[in-house]
Amino acid sequence: MRKKIIAGNWKMNKTQEEAMVLASEVIHMAQDEVDSSVILVMGTPFIYLQAVKKLIPAGGHIFVGAQNCHSEVSGAFTGEVSVPMLRSVGIEYVIVGHSERREYFKEDNAQLAKKVDLLIGYGMTPLFCCGESLEIRKAGNHLDFVKNQLTESLFHLSAQDFEKIVIAYEPIWAIGTGETATSAQAQEMHQTLRKHIAHQYTQTVADKISILYGGSMKPNNASELLAEADVDGGLIGGASLIARDFIDIAKSYPA
Repeated sequence: MRKKIIAGNWKMNKTQEEAMVLASEVIHMAQDEVDSSVILVMGTPFIYLQAVKKLIPAGGHIFVGAQNCHSEVSGAFTGEVSVPMLRSVGIEYVIVGHSERREYFKEDNAQLAKKVDLLIGYGMTPLFCCGESLEIRKAGNHLDFVKNQLTESLFHLSAQDFEKIVIAYEPIWAIGTGETATSAQAQEMHQTLRKHIAHQYTQTVADKISILYGGSMKPNNASELLAEADVDGGLIGGASLIARDFIDIAKSYPA
């Protein structure tokens, strides 16, 4: 059975005090309200990773994750954070390839492949983001475009290593715009990616991979999206900054 994962991406938000309040609220609510089969990941800014981790009870279903990592182990990369650094403070989940990293920092598929390799090598879980712009979707090339992102960044992996990946599909046109892909559009892409994985590896491998939806999932649309056969969870942006909303999304899985 695939893992149910609701991951929050706080992006560049919250002061120290605000971050501690948000994390504490999420942890308290999750312990009382969210089924232990649902994995919760709070993707905080680097500066808060250790402080938030200290708040989380050990051995549970709540984790703190990083929003990015560098593609090199170490070196003269001022201001960057490496995979070994993250591993040394106990971080288990790392978002890679978010559309904002691809657009603003010009990260490409080859660079993301290096990040994925490092994370797996250090025993960590990459939350690998993929997705298309509005222009690509309007041109009708969206399915092939996103499939190619997986091919170029992930398909060099062995089947054993590929099973350690979590994929997050984010229609870029639905991030922070208030727009949301319909549940049918989300399912079409998720199903396409799972078939693409099955073709490269096997159906058995494909059936093990959690594919999250990452385009403006909110409490009022989460149930419909999570009811789709190939939507296993969510990568949550704006709604992850409000504890009540984040928890309500995590409670939206069909019974």
